[in-house]
Amino acid sequence: MSQTGYLIIAISILVGLLIIFMVSFVIYRRTPVPKGCEDIVASEEKCASCSNHTCQFNRDKESE
Repeated sequence: MSQTGYLIIAISILVGLLIIFMVSFVIYRRTPVPKGCEDIVASEEKCASCSNHTCQFNRDKESE
């Protein structure tokens, strides 16, 4: 196979992956939030007993 054929195959694969990414992103953005997860807030009692120091909620608590 010539170099042009390989180039066309490579470009086709990249375009295909880009299309898959775009379609999956649009589907992800259109998916509704599950019931019960609309207003998730960190609980003070659960955060006090947590030992994960890289948690975003823990960092917010320490900055106050």
